[in-house]
Amino acid sequence: MFGDMMGMMGKLKEAQKKVEETKKRLDTVLIDESSSDNLVEVTLTANREIKSIAIANALLDDKEQLEDYLILTLNKAIVKATQVNESELAAVAKEGMPNIPGLDLFK
Repeated sequence: MFGDMMGMMGKLKEAQKKVEETKKRLDTVLIDESSSDNLVEVTLTANREIKSIAIANALLDDKEQLEDYLILTLNKAIVKATQVNESELAAVAKEGMPNIPGLDLFK
């Protein structure tokens, strides 16, 4: 029994290490998103850090329109980045979890 607990603890530590490594790797995964007419383009990491924003000159004369474009495009990019982030971390966490009877976290 005690040996099983030690084995589970080791697996949990290994899983935690893999999750941390995955978080670091997600800093290098880039998500590109554009407005429907490509007047605004943004790039985020899968950890939702903005890396770049490109704005067409046509939007520079209308502050309100530019703000709307930025909000819509950034929100779409954040949704994509969040999906990538969560699926990657869930896969790593599930892979590294020890089999504990009665504890099925990832159905």
